[in-house]
Amino acid sequence: MLRNLVSFAFAIFAVSANGQAVPAGFDLSNYGVRIEPDKRVITVLATLEMAGSGNEKLINTPLSATGVKFRQQLLADNTGLNEDMRRRITTFVAAYKKRHPASSDADIIAPFISMAYTLTPAPELADPIFTSDLPGRLLDVLDFAPLVREFYRKSTIGSRLDEYVKEYRAESDGVLRRSAREMVSELLDYLHTRPRTTIIDRNRVQTTRKNGKKNIEQIESREVERRFFIVPERLAGKTNINFLNVRDDYFVVVTPETDLTQSEARRAFLHYVVDPLVIANAKEIGPVRDFVKPIMDERRKRDESLSPDIFLTVTRSLVAAIDVRQTESIRSRIATEQARSKIATVKTDAEKLAVSSDLKKFVTTLADESALRLYEDHERGAVLSFYFAEQLKGIEDSGFDIAASLREMIASFDPVKEVDRISATADARGRAIAAREGRKGQPLGAEPRVENPVTRRLLDIQKSIDLKDFAKASADLKQLQAQHPAEPRIYYNLGRVAGLSAVGVEDDDELAKRLLDAKVAYENVLRTATPSTDQALLSLTYVALGRIYEHSGNVDYAVKLYDRAITIGDVAGGGHREALSGKQRLLRP
Repeated sequence: MLRNLVSFAFAIFAVSANGQAVPAGFDLSNYGVRIEPDKRVITVLATLEMAGSGNEKLINTPLSATGVKFRQQLLADNTGLNEDMRRRITTFVAAYKKRHPASSDADIIAPFISMAYTLTPAPELADPIFTSDLPGRLLDVLDFAPLVREFYRKSTIGSRLDEYVKEYRAESDGVLRRSAREMVSELLDYLHTRPRTTIIDRNRVQTTRKNGKKNIEQIESREVERRFFIVPERLAGKTNINFLNVRDDYFVVVTPETDLTQSEARRAFLHYVVDPLVIANAKEIGPVRDFVKPIMDERRKRDESLSPDIFLTVTRSLVAAIDVRQTESIRSRIATEQARSKIATVKTDAEKLAVSSDLKKFVTTLADESALRLYEDHERGAVLSFYFAEQLKGIEDSGFDIAASLREMIASFDPVKEVDRISATADARGRAIAAREGRKGQPLGAEPRVENPVTRRLLDIQKSIDLKDFAKASADLKQLQAQHPAEPRIYYNLGRVAGLSAVGVEDDDELAKRLLDAKVAYENVLRTATPSTDQALLSLTYVALGRIYEHSGNVDYAVKLYDRAITIGDVAGGGHREALSGKQRLLRP
């Protein structure tokens, strides 16, 4: 029984390396988010991979290491593909590339991915019923669909597709799923809201009366589900994010190894959150439209790809502002917490002033970078980005739900104040440009002196944990522990790794050894804890120990450990729910 429960015991404790976990019990599906590979996308991109002759391929999108292996496997699986089939695929792709000579291969495949979502599910992959409302670039590739259907029938893809999907799902359970939970949790926490996972769709319908009388026009209402799909795809470009919105479904196509917290997928998810909020406040947009229209008309003279749609402009501006402000807010908060911790460890006033000075400089640098990012979005058509960024500061301070605040944010718009936005941020943008130049050549993500080196190292080790390289993670953690023997987070992660490595172990002695290692590590968290130790970390530690004692049959002590976690309270990222559940389970008659 113990072996069967090992996975259950430790799965809930796979939290982020710095102890600031996603809230316990956080389920993506409750927020309309699903992580699911799409057979249509796999088939379309696999068909594109067949374009070329001999060793010369027409599509060479830069892929991740896993993607490169999959490409090689796919080509090997289809070495016997009918030559006429291969020639027609090659002809189509070559002609399309010739019409778009300036596009990279990653740009080339983007409309083909969009086309995949117009098809019916495999194996039919039938064309859409209506094509008149499809955008131009998508119509350019719609004639590729018959080749996709023929490739599905004549290649190995049909027989291997279920196997590929299973592999995609397994890969997605690492970095992609963890980072998706972090991304969704952080953004919704910042906005103090939940996505609208359903909407009411109202349509006018006519009912014909009997006896030849006039038709009756009625409003028919139905509830429609809204979903946000994260689609892992090995053949997607390793640095490219493909985002599309099909009616009430949103799709973001990424590689299975993508860290969503650091990608453009953040903005895709924000569109899913704010689109219905903007539409719900359509009546308030009148003054905004009068200000935006002439600006966008002028911009469209230089860039016809910019949409004149006022709702899209408002949404893009709001999304850009949220992305920039949330990033600045969380980095500023972390830096402040680290500075406070460091000040508590230094002895002289001079040292404390040095830490405070560094923090002040860093916060100014963050604000300057935000101004530059907002300007860059402004120049790409998000012309209200500065306005919404300013309005969001009020939400940050008040904690109000953006769904309840957006109407007032839009209604408060003052065109006069917006005229000088660009000139007012010129100095800050100049400093940000200089800072970017100065950062060239530095390691990505380099932080100021207030950065805690343990935090940075734990984040690096988390990558090994995500890859299930527990031996390396354990060795690195032990080396870090030798350097920082009084750091509770290191012991907590040692316990995590020991527990995770116990999953699937068949030998009883080895299993007992790993669980003992986990128990000792968790106990060391409590031994090294101080009054300033993160309460969420302590809560999770008590629950982890409670699980171990529960599974070893020591029910009384397990209940005491769960009680300790319950006493801490329902702190963000803690194990309060698991503690309550564990205690109820043990006390149940």
